[in-house]
Amino acid sequence: METNERTGEERPNSHGSLAMFLALAVLTLLIGGLGALATARGVTEWYPSLIKPSFNPPNAVFGPVWTTLYLLMAYSMWLVWDSRSPLRTVTKLTFFGMLIANALWSLLFFGLHLPGLALVDLILYFALLTLWFRQLRTQDRLAAQLQLPHLAWVTFAGALNASICWLNK
Repeated sequence: METNERTGEERPNSHGSLAMFLALAVLTLLIGGLGALATARGVTEWYPSLIKPSFNPPNAVFGPVWTTLYLLMAYSMWLVWDSRSPLRTVTKLTFFGMLIANALWSLLFFGLHLPGLALVDLILYFALLTLWFRQLRTQDRLAAQLQLPHLAWVTFAGALNASICWLNK
């Protein structure tokens, strides 16, 4: 048994195995890759034709930001993977639900050119992320803190998505 220095919780492994972290990292990056497949064509053909707000970042920003966020998601999930918290299972389900909502956003926005429906999905994603953040916070403070940039970015993405809907109605 080891004790988590941040939470005082005892658990069989400190965080789970390195193999589990790698599996979580690969999973999140694969989900990101699926989103990138939907994005690739839309970002070159459809997205340039949209009216975008002045705060729209260059396209080159999105890949590195999301890659970083995916790795932070994997690390946070790894930190609580072996938690003995009663929220352990629901935390994992919330994480996987977020991954599905994330991939769906790319398909809706870039693949199907439905920014309004993508915004609805993004609101669901934000709700799941907020719930996951709260679940993480009860299990490992660092795991939760690592998601603060994620919360900020998804808030920004929501403002960007809503602005695109408004400007292109």
